[in-house]
Amino acid sequence: MERINRLSRLEKSGVVAVIRGDSPEGALKTSEAVIAGGVKGIELTFTVPYADQVIKDLVKKYKVNKDVVVGAGTVLDAITARLAIMAGAEFIVSPTFDKETAELCNLYQIPYLPGCMTITEMKVALKAGVDVVKLFPGSAFGPSVIKAFKAPLPHLNIMPTGGVSVENMEEWFKAGAVVVGAGGNLTAPALKGDYEGVTLIASEYTKKYTEIKERI
Repeated sequence: MERINRLSRLEKSGVVAVIRGDSPEGALKTSEAVIAGGVKGIELTFTVPYADQVIKDLVKKYKVNKDVVVGAGTVLDAITARLAIMAGAEFIVSPTFDKETAELCNLYQIPYLPGCMTITEMKVALKAGVDVVKLFPGSAFGPSVIKAFKAPLPHLNIMPTGGVSVENMEEWFKAGAVVVGAGGNLTAPALKGDYEGVTLIASEYTKKYTEIKERI
């Protein structure tokens, strides 16, 4: 049941912020800025130094806020996945599909979202128990590809990541995305230490997502 709860909260978040950074402090501040703007899905990538500690800090800080769901991104192997899960990560995201990582996540009832680009990769992921596939990079395809993938696999759940903006987000959801991932388009001001700017953009994503859900 806990896995279903995590998936439900992930879908409810609508937008998952992909957090990168050169320091743990910067990644933590970016995450906090995003959440302050209303984006409640956080994918803290393991390109961040001491990413597991940042995940632990975020989980502890937002434990009472059940709307916030914190996961780990750029997880390349099962060892890293276990490290993230032990730190409190509630979902695991990879740029590619990894069977051992899928098995580990299934063991701990943690949603696993592997990056896939082809219908063959998506089929393999589904057979391994994956609930949501990360379409990555989304910018290489465009929203219309979701309908193409769901034609032979109508039960497929897709999270496009890469190239998702406030301007095109509605197209992705209309095409059938269950949730979207947003990286540079959302967190760019953080590169200059402008965390208020991140919060402002996050609020734009939040407002747009609310409008989309009212229409779709």
